[in-house]
Amino acid sequence: DHGSPKTINKSTFTKIEENTEKKNTSEKERATIIFSLKNEVGGLVKALKLFQENHVNLVHIESRKSKRRNSEFEIFVDCDSNHEQLNEIIHLLRKHVNVVDMDPPDNSYMYDVPWFPKKISDLDKCANRVLMYGSELDADHPGFKDNVYRKRRKYFADLAMAYKHGDPIPRIEFTQEEVKTWGVVYRELNKLYPTHACREYLKNLPLLSKFCECREDNIPQLEDVSRFLKERSGFTIRPVAGYLSPRDFLAGLAFRVFHCTQYVRHSTDPLYTPEPDTCHELLGHVPLLAEPSFAQFSQEIGLASLGASDDSVQKLATCYFFTVEFGLCKQEGRLRAYGAGLLSSISELKHALSGNARIMPFDPKVTCKQECIITTFQDVYFVSDSFEEAKVKMREFAKTIKRPFTVRYNPYTQSVDVLKDTPSINSVVEELRHELDIVGDALNRLNKQLGV
Repeated sequence: DHGSPKTINKSTFTKIEENTEKKNTSEKERATIIFSLKNEVGGLVKALKLFQENHVNLVHIESRKSKRRNSEFEIFVDCDSNHEQLNEIIHLLRKHVNVVDMDPPDNSYMYDVPWFPKKISDLDKCANRVLMYGSELDADHPGFKDNVYRKRRKYFADLAMAYKHGDPIPRIEFTQEEVKTWGVVYRELNKLYPTHACREYLKNLPLLSKFCECREDNIPQLEDVSRFLKERSGFTIRPVAGYLSPRDFLAGLAFRVFHCTQYVRHSTDPLYTPEPDTCHELLGHVPLLAEPSFAQFSQEIGLASLGASDDSVQKLATCYFFTVEFGLCKQEGRLRAYGAGLLSSISELKHALSGNARIMPFDPKVTCKQECIITTFQDVYFVSDSFEEAKVKMREFAKTIKRPFTVRYNPYTQSVDVLKDTPSINSVVEELRHELDIVGDALNRLNKQLGV
């Protein structure tokens, strides 16, 4: 703690009206920050200078003698600024003073929470933050020395980077080489699916062929796939240039948006890819994203990530990795794969169900600590009895994530409702009452029809 000047009145609140230069922003947020200072010369001046230097507008200041320590004063500061500036000032204050509390009269409770999209169009702000690959390839990538392939990858990356919410996904005229590579992957995997894939996958894969022209000699167009998923489970596809951060990728799932690559792996090694490609996305992920129960499971992981700490997001991403990417389930007493990483990898799909792999029951508290491996087979695979069981476990795990609010997806506006106070919760209760009225009416009509 640093000191406050002796000019502060020790018995009554001192009210100071101060305006600092406002920075031009499109979104302003109001916050009340309460912090304590020792009764020393210069402390308050130093603290207030942090606000000025970061262009945080001070609307109102009060001070009072601390009720916890006689040697300290509590300072109440009403701020008016954008989210990024408020977030920065909180972190700076914590280095210099003792931040006692943060009072959220409006949306200021968000100032200490990582930014997250509130509506589906906000994904435009994070979908292009590609961490690796995209148009750039590592030296050990199969296509690193192939200039034609690198140019092709840049073409796909540029299309994805230019995409905005609401745009139709550009249709691709795939080359003969790309279709041939796809065909090898499609043919070899389809030999394994009847004995290795879960029943939900086997049910939906033929639908992909029927409605999206998914065949050995044809790569489906993402726009067609997106429309298909929209009708089946409410999910849509958004093209992406390469790997996103766990936070940005999971944020898309919260809005039932799946970030999907459109490029094809290098032809020299059709059964291997160091990163997700369209073979992995379309053959691994899409058939199960068309399953309503699985779609909801994926969305709930995404919703749990919104506004969570970096550590919590990493735990959720690890759970996602060992379920959606490498998950196993039990059906008719046998192990079956539902993870896309398995369902798009011939060698690892065989290994995971060979009887030689290490299998553990899915428990988010345990799974979240497991190391994710992307260069070789996983050390362990996690099994659930069903998607519903995994969903229930993830719901309970999500409740342990520390956030000053919870979130609820609004499918009508494709936005996230932040439930942080009584009015916001009451609005949900009213909607639930209406839904229950519908259920009650349906039951009454059914009873009359059956003569009960």
